[in-house]
Amino acid sequence: MPQQRKTNNKNRRTSSHKKGKKSGGFSFFSFLRKVPVWWGILGGVGIVALYCFILFHFFVDPYSFQWKAIYGETTYPAEYVVRGIDVSHYQEKIDWERLRNANMGNDPVTFVIIKATEGVSLMDDCFNDNFYQARRNGLIRGAYHFLTPDVSAKKQASFFLRQAHLEEGDLPPVLDIEDERKWLASGKNKAQIQRMALDWLDEVEKHYGVKPIIYSSYRFRRDILSDKRFNQYPFWMAHYYVSQPANDIKWHFWQHTDCGKLSGIRGPVDCNVFHGTREELQEMLIKEIPIR
Repeated sequence: MPQQRKTNNKNRRTSSHKKGKKSGGFSFFSFLRKVPVWWGILGGVGIVALYCFILFHFFVDPYSFQWKAIYGETTYPAEYVVRGIDVSHYQEKIDWERLRNANMGNDPVTFVIIKATEGVSLMDDCFNDNFYQARRNGLIRGAYHFLTPDVSAKKQASFFLRQAHLEEGDLPPVLDIEDERKWLASGKNKAQIQRMALDWLDEVEKHYGVKPIIYSSYRFRRDILSDKRFNQYPFWMAHYYVSQPANDIKWHFWQHTDCGKLSGIRGPVDCNVFHGTREELQEMLIKEIPIR
């Protein structure tokens, strides 16, 4: 009998110990029941606010300019008042009288840069009419060549000079060089791409006696045309859907959207600003073409 009581006492101590350990543990749900209701409301509001901040900061704000443009609300940078467009056959037949009277925000269309050529055989179907109509309707005009990696740059320059006959009062000729992946996929390295661009620029400068304008994306200009020799040329930068373009590279023109809407043009059109006054733009124009 004494042995049995000893065993029972041991069992009671063990049972009591287990119960005490259980009652002393932390219960998350018990804690929640004790939390005041207003704490829960405040926490819920905080979580919703954090979610909204992350959604806006990472998914809405970076693309707000693009969404506005796609849905027909073109945003024109307010700091600049000299505005223009660039066009090609993609804009099809343009109603130049309506375009002449159109506004980009609160400002009129001042200049039009028109695609002339590409490679050594492609002339834009609408170039001649667009080039003539721009001058006829009192707009400052320019012409650009789209450089391709598959043919000599000097041959492309000769083709452009044969097809696009700029005159006094026009903008300097424009070299359009873009799409880093396409150029690298062609087998050209950075130095070869730079050499082709410089060859075209040299040939065209000799002909017109002015520094041509380089059109490219911000990234292409920064990463590929990074040689200091390109700093001597006016830069027309494509940098879409931002409130301000990158400022680590000096620029003269900024193409801020490719989804502009303007009277006289069916469909979207590229919109640009000039980094300066109208008088400064006039100073850039071709003054005299060398006699040949």
